[in-house]
Amino acid sequence: MIIQVVNFNLDGITHEQYEGAATELAPSFKALDGLISKVWLSDKDNNTYGGVYTWENRQAMDNYLSSEFYDEVLGNNPSFANVSY
Repeated sequence: MIIQVVNFNLDGITHEQYEGAATELAPSFKALDGLISKVWLSDKDNNTYGGVYTWENRQAMDNYLSSEFYDEVLGNNPSFANVSY
């Protein structure tokens, strides 16, 4: 089992827009191979957001990180700044 913690700041979108996007994306995350769980993180006052992912193994996490889905959602998303792992 692998735990992945991701943090970022919103840039150019509101907290409410982020929440809406998270709600829309939740089913896509649920369908990811090897993802056991994802906890969404949200601290509106400090503009800190992210997630805690629990993966079956390292390969499942690496597959996500190299996927088109990752690039679209987080990797190349201009709405998320200062992404850290």
